[in-house]
Amino acid sequence: MRYLLVFMFFINSFLYSQKKESTDSIAYYTNLANSSIKENKYKDALLFTQKAINYCDNNGQTEAQAIQTYNLGVLYYNLNKYGDAKDIFNESIALFESLPPSHEAAKNYYYLSLSYIGVNNYKAAETALNKALFIYKELNIDTDEDLLNLQKGIIYKANGNLNTAAFCFNSVISKPDNPAILDAKVEALYQMGLIEASNNRNNLALTYLNKAFDLNSKENNLNQKSRVLLALSKVYEKTLDKSNAYLYLKQHLNLKESLEIANNEKLGIDDYENFKETQRIKKAKRINHKNAEEEKTNKFSKLINILAIALITILSLLSLSLYKNNIIRNKSNLLLKEKNNELLIEKEKTEKASKARSEFLSTVSHELRTPLNAINGITHLLLEENPKESQLHYLSSLKFSGNYLATFINEILEINKIDSNKTEIEYIKFNLKELLEDIKNSLKGLAITNNDVFTLNIDSNIPDNLIGDPTKLSQIFMNLINNALKFTKDGSVTVTTKVTQLETETVILSFEITDTGIGISEDKLETVFESFSQGSVEINRKFGGTGLGLTIVKKLIEILGGEIKLQSILGQGSTFFFDLQFKVDKNQLPEEAPIQTYDDETLKNKKILIVEDNKINQMITKKMLENKGIVCEIIDNGEEAIETVRNNNYDMVLMDVHLPGINGTIATKQIREFDSVTPIIAITAISLDENREMLLSFGMNDVVTKPFAPEVFYTVIANNLS
Repeated sequence: MRYLLVFMFFINSFLYSQKKESTDSIAYYTNLANSSIKENKYKDALLFTQKAINYCDNNGQTEAQAIQTYNLGVLYYNLNKYGDAKDIFNESIALFESLPPSHEAAKNYYYLSLSYIGVNNYKAAETALNKALFIYKELNIDTDEDLLNLQKGIIYKANGNLNTAAFCFNSVISKPDNPAILDAKVEALYQMGLIEASNNRNNLALTYLNKAFDLNSKENNLNQKSRVLLALSKVYEKTLDKSNAYLYLKQHLNLKESLEIANNEKLGIDDYENFKETQRIKKAKRINHKNAEEEKTNKFSKLINILAIALITILSLLSLSLYKNNIIRNKSNLLLKEKNNELLIEKEKTEKASKARSEFLSTVSHELRTPLNAINGITHLLLEENPKESQLHYLSSLKFSGNYLATFINEILEINKIDSNKTEIEYIKFNLKELLEDIKNSLKGLAITNNDVFTLNIDSNIPDNLIGDPTKLSQIFMNLINNALKFTKDGSVTVTTKVTQLETETVILSFEITDTGIGISEDKLETVFESFSQGSVEINRKFGGTGLGLTIVKKLIEILGGEIKLQSILGQGSTFFFDLQFKVDKNQLPEEAPIQTYDDETLKNKKILIVEDNKINQMITKKMLENKGIVCEIIDNGEEAIETVRNNNYDMVLMDVHLPGINGTIATKQIREFDSVTPIIAITAISLDENREMLLSFGMNDVVTKPFAPEVFYTVIANNLS
């Protein structure tokens, strides 16, 4: 067992030997101690281990100091200095108590128990062993059951509990012979021999002791062998076998003398006492030094206390002088709190008013779309029926008014959507140069009407492929350029785009829209971006417009991360400018598919179900479809629409979203459970809470927004029928 414990000491110390060594480090002193043990120079081993402890203490390494102190205790134990060993193990335990429970702390208690057994203090040995077992269990660590049973048996035997002790010893003896437990098995046999001898069962005692002697010959543990020989001599003496008693006693004495010589070779008595005295002197010096430091600390603490008292006195005087100021401050804070509460109430009122305004505008805009769709639809039908020339002027005016009102409603919804944070930024590939050219072509007619020179100045360094939101960018340019052309006659409008910063993955572009039109007066520059704001009543009457375009532009630019600015001189023109950042894509943009056009022949004789609750819209939609040769059937509610589609075959379903009972989205979802083929087109006066993606998620194939342009309506139907 002694050799096993020494081996555990070497394994524990080996951890430190893996670190980079220096002439003053834990690993350095540990390696020197291990080398000294191998050479039987235990005085040097003790010295180097103590130096490792001092190094840890000086550098504040508590855990390492606890482990090195434990190593010193193991050295004392292996030298049979059990009294000194228990003192050192207790010092190590005091250090471990400030650390979390660990395997090393458990081993410390285990060795402390062995040391108490060595000095015959079995009660303390039992306490230390129980503490070790508690830590092993808490950490869920497997233990050497044979060694622990042996140790428990020795403690039980010393306390007079022989039956329990015998049970522990026999549990070890019953194990098969194994080099790993041979030492423990010999000790268990030896202890059982002593128990049987104390009960005067001498023959049984001799049996156990002779087995112990035979097994010890394999292990050759000389200290253990000496104790077994002495026990055999005593038992033979009790049986009056003087010859064997003398023989074993003589062997015991010879072996004991040899062990004393060997121990003296390991560590002479004088060397050990000198080492202990040296350590005592060093310890006394450390204590004196510590006391001196504590005395300095005490003096410093007294000085601090004096200064603290002085500081407290000063603070007390200041507190007294600030007392009245605090009363005044509290009154001021109370007043401020009341004002803050008033402001919070006003803020809530403002937010409620803003929300009510948005909901009102959204509701009104939505409700206007349905009758407006009827107006535009009837106008379209009348224009297709070859009206009289005198009627044509009135119908054209009606169509213009309907389109104007539709634009107005769309702009209100756009502002509400932005204010409600329901606008999302897209990040898709697009070509800026092509986008601006398309806008120029779409507004060419207005430029010609007003006799304006419309010019695009596009920086050639702008990358072809950008990543951003071309839809919102188109809205911005359409509003700004349309305004510039509208308010400029016989002049020029110039759109300039420049690169201000170009990097590998990003580019910052500056945009300017300059016109030589009527300009804006200085007092209107700050309000021109507000909703429903225009230069004057006369301008509104002369040029028209909703006053929402620039509001939408400003909000969209801010969403995209920019800020719009304006310079204008009344009568000379205006310049709107802003900067935006885009990502650059090195990949070539895919060619766009050609715009699909429809042929009236593809619509003829198609069978379409119209689901619409508004009688006027039923009539208009049916008439528009029949004009293209389409066969129509009308249903005015969602429930009946589901059953009709289930029991009939249609080429298409035009589904109004807002229906009595089951709405169009739920009806579509239920139809898709049994029919996934028939195209279903949503017809909706789209509101603030609706969007194309939401409607398509219910199984609809496409969306037509009320009021719809006839050509868009026919194109969507033709594309989905094909």
